[in-house]
Amino acid sequence: MISEQDYALQALNSFNVKSNSSTIYFPSSIDDLQQLAQLDAVTCGQFYILGEGSNSLFVQDKAPVIIKPKFMGISIQEGVDEYRVTVGASENWHQLVAFCINEGIYGLENLALIPGSVGAAPVQNIGAYGVEFADFCLKVDFFDFNTSSLVELSAQACDFSYRESIFKHELHNRGVITQVVLTFPKNWQAKLTYQGLDELPANASAKEVMQQVIKIRQSKLPDPNELPNAGSFFKNPVVSQSLFSQLHKQYPNMPHYPQASGEVKLAAGWLIDQLGLKGGRFLHVGVHQKQALVLVNYGQGAGKDVVGLAKYIQQRVFEHFAVTIEPEVRMIGELGEQAFNDLTDFSVVSELTHD
Repeated sequence: MISEQDYALQALNSFNVKSNSSTIYFPSSIDDLQQLAQLDAVTCGQFYILGEGSNSLFVQDKAPVIIKPKFMGISIQEGVDEYRVTVGASENWHQLVAFCINEGIYGLENLALIPGSVGAAPVQNIGAYGVEFADFCLKVDFFDFNTSSLVELSAQACDFSYRESIFKHELHNRGVITQVVLTFPKNWQAKLTYQGLDELPANASAKEVMQQVIKIRQSKLPDPNELPNAGSFFKNPVVSQSLFSQLHKQYPNMPHYPQASGEVKLAAGWLIDQLGLKGGRFLHVGVHQKQALVLVNYGQGAGKDVVGLAKYIQQRVFEHFAVTIEPEVRMIGELGEQAFNDLTDFSVVSELTHD
């Protein structure tokens, strides 16, 4: 198995923050994963599985042992009514979306241009424009370090919900996703209910939907290669009907999305924008000028600076709206992933500056 010591991670995270790992491993087979299962760092849970680093923030100068899987490949099985696509966890997500469209397999077009690897998709249950990963998941293959064995998890067993899955809870730091199996019905219909997509004609093709999604995302989200960021930093909060009713009286134009549970999902970016925080800066980090949901690194920003900015935004939103917004981005410290609320070593922000 390939591995390297004292590995600089700055180029492997889209926030471009500096952090070093004592050891990084690049497993590409089940035999490699079985070797990893015997390591002290793994048995103690002091490691982090890194995909493309587009949803990870290293909050300290030192990082834990890093496992960066290399499981590749895409295969298609065609049935009478559906397609079944098996994908290696290390494949790029957007490239998978484009591949499926080109093969005449439709459904993922609303999820175009979401950064990251395929293996990260079930962990976050990624979603956009009314579509989620869970809508197409048949099963996930997962190597369990505790048992040194590969197990198949059905979509139901993955316990998907909004930006949540079993991989963030019961199976957190228990193993590695090696591949996913997705199903796509041949009886496809475009989902065009979200703002921006509703401009398309009802008979728009999947390729046209994908192109529109790409256009919208590129107009709102900065390219991490030009301005380091992790895309949407905060999850959209889901609040009770009673709280929403109070807020809606004050803000009748507030974007909102009723949920099957009776609760209401709000737009975190809108909440932040109402506070005048868009375009604000703190040290070398800030809130993007075009999208309040995106935090950016303007140069030499450290992980603790981003955390400080995020804490400040969270506090301001709660004070004004009584709504708690939580990061979608995962926080990685020296010993592994940390809960945002448990982070204590961060740059304290009292206000933001604007150009």
